[in-house]
Amino acid sequence: MSKQINSPKNRWKGIVLMLFCSICLCTGQLIWKLMPNFSLIHIIGGFFIFGIGALAMIFAYRYGDLSVLQPINSTSYVFSLILGSLIFQEQITSLKITGVAMIMIGVILLGISGNT
Repeated sequence: MSKQINSPKNRWKGIVLMLFCSICLCTGQLIWKLMPNFSLIHIIGGFFIFGIGALAMIFAYRYGDLSVLQPINSTSYVFSLILGSLIFQEQITSLKITGVAMIMIGVILLGISGNT
């Protein structure tokens, strides 16, 4: 890879794109969960948003290391927890908060290690 692609600015582009990917993947799955009786519009909408997330992932890999960017996808668990609570009134327990905190600590550590 050239130095321009590995610049710190471009690494942040990869991280932001991967976070966007994570949000799209989570949102696409949420739409599928919301669909009543396999509504075609929900299936297509979910796949469309899921596809946008997949494209964002492809572009993100141009700007960073796989070992840093791929674990950022695990932030989708955080978004799922939040959306589940807001939309489906699922309970957020201390065990879930602990799990999410561990995921976020891991993502942050990987992000930091990728910048050295």
